[in-house]
Amino acid sequence: MTAQEPLTTTSMSSAPVSSAPVSSTSVSSAPGTQDLAHLTPEQPDWKAVTVEHLDGERYVIGVRGHLITVDQPLADGGTDTAPTPTELFVSSVVSCVAFYAGRYLNRHGLSRRGLRATASFTMATDRPARIASITVSVSAPTLPEERQKAFLAVIGHCTVHNTLHQIPDIRISVV
Repeated sequence: MTAQEPLTTTSMSSAPVSSAPVSSTSVSSAPGTQDLAHLTPEQPDWKAVTVEHLDGERYVIGVRGHLITVDQPLADGGTDTAPTPTELFVSSVVSCVAFYAGRYLNRHGLSRRGLRATASFTMATDRPARIASITVSVSAPTLPEERQKAFLAVIGHCTVHNTLHQIPDIRISVV
């Protein structure tokens, strides 16, 4: 391999991210996040995510004009100032399900009032380190009983869930 050729490996999993709106005030107020505007191109069709080390076990994720911080719990050497990448992965699943649930309710003229999705997860006990299971529960108080089967069919096919069933080609390289 020459110095110009990237070292590449393929992985079977990826950690999607959620996003939170960022203003210049919130970026500069988070310790260690100054001068990170280069992480957040504000192009609406931009399909890339950039992650940079902040300090300790903290990293900042830049995606489509938003910044998200990840950290590790104190017991794992972090400062517990943000969710872990694994927790963001689970959050991506449950928030995608909630989004599809809300769209279903809206499309059928039902209120989203009280809509709540909750996820729990367990880690595998063997190697490699990974999530073994995710359980998502959705409460939709305005959903009539006769629509529950269709509702479940729709929310069970959110983009993140579909991606987990149709594993994407993931390439990791060192450049």
